[in-house]
Amino acid sequence: MAIALDDLEVGLMFWGDTEPLKMIRAVKSLGIRCGHLGFTGSVDLAGLGEVYKQALADEEFVVTAVFAAYNGESYADIPTVEQTVGFIPTAFRAEREARTYEVIDATAAMGVPIFACHIGFVPEDHNHPNYIAVREMVRRICDYAAKRGILFALETGQEPAASLLHFLEDVQRPNLKLNFDPANLILYGTSEPIAALKLVGHHVASVHAKDGNWPDKSKPGTLGTEMPLGQGSVGMADFVNTLKAIGYKGALTIEREVSLEQDMNDRHQAKLAHVDDIKAAIGLLQSLR
Repeated sequence: MAIALDDLEVGLMFWGDTEPLKMIRAVKSLGIRCGHLGFTGSVDLAGLGEVYKQALADEEFVVTAVFAAYNGESYADIPTVEQTVGFIPTAFRAEREARTYEVIDATAAMGVPIFACHIGFVPEDHNHPNYIAVREMVRRICDYAAKRGILFALETGQEPAASLLHFLEDVQRPNLKLNFDPANLILYGTSEPIAALKLVGHHVASVHAKDGNWPDKSKPGTLGTEMPLGQGSVGMADFVNTLKAIGYKGALTIEREVSLEQDMNDRHQAKLAHVDDIKAAIGLLQSLR
């Protein structure tokens, strides 16, 4: 029997491997029934979608979106993100497109409706070769996902909201949506998150509940600082109220990173980081929803 989630139900982002039950049960132990599931590029996905589908059914747990991270990505600082993350690095583009299709196939096998990832810093210049190449790649991914009944949600943060909105409209695919992460906009110093949410809200398919403080302007190229939920600059009450105002009814999925400097290839080794922060975040969101 399918589990019916409540409006704005609180969930948690976690990283998966080839043995799903341990992490699903760890998340459930926090009193949570849903979450976002991420796979790094090192996880062998052959047949894994079916394994997860059975484990989720057995545990009565709902994955609302599946995320891909890619081999070679690093979030050490903004220049490193520009050079390594998503679909921008030309040397990794073909490999990452193929991996994206593998993750979408696993997503479909699980019966999850949303695939998501960071596509990287899309150039402001709409005639730049990287802009054109990434736009065409995103179109292909959208078409591949659409045939499987899946939305493709771009993770926010690395572009100003207005630029992101233009890109969404330029791709011209109805299944291209957003996973809105308010803290990322702060961490990258790109947009004030509440104003951004109001601008792009009609494209939002899922959200991360995450908090952070702005980068130090005296240190160009550095990222801002992730903070426990409610202790950063997002303004979580305003964030949740704005989600309600735009008619969003999906899950509020907590994302608490292990470390912004940690290599993405190692993140699936992490268990539940910052458990006390996560418990406090659950309480905060329950009070706001």
